[in-house]
Amino acid sequence: ESWSERELKQAYESASALLGSVDLEDFPRNATDLLRRETRDLIEQLYALSTQDHSCLLLEKEEARTCLRRVFRFAHELGLSYEALTLQPVVEILQDLLSSVHPEILALRSSLASLYESAGDADEAIILHEHVLTDSICVLGEDHPVTLSARNSLASSYLSVGRLTKAITHFEQVLADNLRILGEDHPQTLIARINLAGAYDSAGRSDDAISLLEDVLSNSLRVFGEDHPYTLSARNNLASAYESAGQLSAAITMQEQVLTDSIRVLGEDHPDTLIARNNLASAYESAGRTDEAITLYEQVLTDRRRVLGKDHPATLTSFHNLAGVYESVGRTDEAITLYEQVVTDRSRILGENHPQTLASRNNLAYTYLLMGRTDDAVSHIEQTLIRSTRALGEEHPLTVSARKNLEVALHVLKQRKDDVPTD
Repeated sequence: ESWSERELKQAYESASALLGSVDLEDFPRNATDLLRRETRDLIEQLYALSTQDHSCLLLEKEEARTCLRRVFRFAHELGLSYEALTLQPVVEILQDLLSSVHPEILALRSSLASLYESAGDADEAIILHEHVLTDSICVLGEDHPVTLSARNSLASSYLSVGRLTKAITHFEQVLADNLRILGEDHPQTLIARINLAGAYDSAGRSDDAISLLEDVLSNSLRVFGEDHPYTLSARNNLASAYESAGQLSAAITMQEQVLTDSIRVLGEDHPDTLIARNNLASAYESAGRTDEAITLYEQVLTDRRRVLGKDHPATLTSFHNLAGVYESVGRTDEAITLYEQVVTDRSRILGENHPQTLASRNNLAYTYLLMGRTDDAVSHIEQTLIRSTRALGEEHPLTVSARKNLEVALHVLKQRKDDVPTD
């Protein structure tokens, strides 16, 4: 049956309106299972459009492109990166329709690169981010917001694989550009300072990190006030930098204030309040106050399961953190149970090559080693080392840790073999 031009136009408008009517922003943040289901449904609908010649024109509609942007963002937050990467053909169709250097397409290409990164394919992510940055500079210029965002995303990818010099160089340029274009007090400038401080901290430049974050907190207090979310975030980041630098008393005092303020301003169940409670637990753990750390980690895990859902990436992080503190106090059986669960869940939700999955598997292997389960340890460490080398590179801290753990495990196996009496 052939459709008239009028009927086709009506069908396109109805379909685009249907896509536009599903706004993931409208769902409660604690409805993780529902959000994951709706995001998956939208991924399937958008992918279907890319496979049907008569439907491709729908992607020209603003509603479809808005839907795609939301899907990419929520997929990244909800651990659905692998599913969202099936939408690469949609981005390619839009490139043909609008041009690969259209500002909106550049932003979508950058989002696609970030999805590769969160799926554990850092090399592909960096290649894509480099292309987006080059195209943005050529077409839009150094000072365009899309260019600034592209440079920041590339720096984050470099940081994720331990290429610290390149990451710091780009983060420093992003900060300089934001200061020049947007000014000292713009929120994007504050974020640029925080990102650069994080890179400094990763590179062991804790004094530089702390100096930057103290400036951020001072500016945020002056511009936004004591209770603004930017100020709470700035104080939280500074406290974490104090912890990294070994200034544990200052870190704990500040994290306790952040948690108190977050509960008062945001409420007990706000995701940022849960982050503040988790970070205070980390500071207690670093200071050897393990009983208090365990109590808080257990509370955060309970709250995240209730508020965010059992499969949310932040909930999986709580499983991982609690397993780590159990292992540190000798509760190794409980640690192994949690690590085994989080390795299974992270593999299913984030993928085998995701840095967080690899970190959990590496920690599980180390705990096996402590328990004398050397064969199990070697099996998991070898998997971690192969995948980490491929996804993150030879010099990434996780790859280095896995390599050291494998050396220890193989040494233990050799000793055990040498100790076997011969006839």
